[in-house]
Amino acid sequence: MVHMEKSSTDTDMVAPPDRLRLQDVMVRYGDFLALDNINLAIRPGEFVSLLGPSGSGKSTILNVINGAAHPDGGRVFIDGRDVTAVPARERGLGMVFQNYALLPHMNVFDNIAFPLRIRHWPAERIRQAVTDILHRMGLEGFAHRKPRELSGGQQQRVGIARCLVYSPSIILMDEPLGALDKNMREQMQDEIKALHRATGATFVYVTHDQEEALNLSDRICLMNRGRIEQIGTPQEMYFTPVSEFTATFLGESNILAGRLVAENLFRSECGLSIHVVGRPDIPVGSHAKLLVRPEHVMCVAPAADIPNRFACIVENVNFVGGFIRVAVRGQGGGRLQFKTRAHNDYASLQIDSEIHLGWLASDTVLLPA
Repeated sequence: MVHMEKSSTDTDMVAPPDRLRLQDVMVRYGDFLALDNINLAIRPGEFVSLLGPSGSGKSTILNVINGAAHPDGGRVFIDGRDVTAVPARERGLGMVFQNYALLPHMNVFDNIAFPLRIRHWPAERIRQAVTDILHRMGLEGFAHRKPRELSGGQQQRVGIARCLVYSPSIILMDEPLGALDKNMREQMQDEIKALHRATGATFVYVTHDQEEALNLSDRICLMNRGRIEQIGTPQEMYFTPVSEFTATFLGESNILAGRLVAENLFRSECGLSIHVVGRPDIPVGSHAKLLVRPEHVMCVAPAADIPNRFACIVENVNFVGGFIRVAVRGQGGGRLQFKTRAHNDYASLQIDSEIHLGWLASDTVLLPA
């Protein structure tokens, strides 16, 4: 359990608009363009997750920020200062790794004290700082244990404590929960959120786990093939994706291809006429795609007064904890999936039975084809 209190701030000082900024950053590895013209600004105290599949560039961004990789073009700014050519050790950053990177021959106290000793802090100041962070991280009884005597979650707490002990203004985390089981990951997510609130530090967090990014972040920067696909709040990314890539990477999706035949009417390739909310950048007559999230699709009565209502045949029913996931085949062979609460509808959903589904026009999102 984390026990942290917000540190006081000097109200007379005005923070710069951006704690961290990447400007036109490019990184090449031979012929491979790892980062292509990245522009990213992160505000003081913000929690930003770099999300994306393997090879998308998220870890390369982290390496450019921490000085482990030098950009082939562009610049990096911290608090308005150009640090592109500044050595990593002089950037004042904190780093938490997936593999914990604890020194096996040192006990917990000495692992946490290590960054203070290389900064030549006096012994008494080190003792007090480490004692304080052990208390805040709930590790008081573990000071003399070696890393091999700790659980994975405890080792991760030590790694985070070692990062926090010298109070960096920017904390970088490279998939820090990837080695933990599901229950421990969820517990550590809560602790990381508490740490972020308590310290007021700027967090930059690399993950490929969409749920983790949605849970932790103030904003998500979704990477795709070395470029920023979209950046926004978790709600913006989930409910108003700008592309099919964003829609399918974040959450489950029903995607239908077709054409916008009127300002608020979409006709799918399988013949469904669907009422939608139009987009000014997708003109009438354009090919487009339609997104509707499975949780927005409802079982309705055959005569229900809802604009988008379709008869479907149940193809598959899967029990998934507190809800069931249902796959159906509709008109023209089009396929959809929806979610519903198991205790309400499970008994009535039989394979090959006919049901009626519906959703609101406001629950649709038009996407470029």
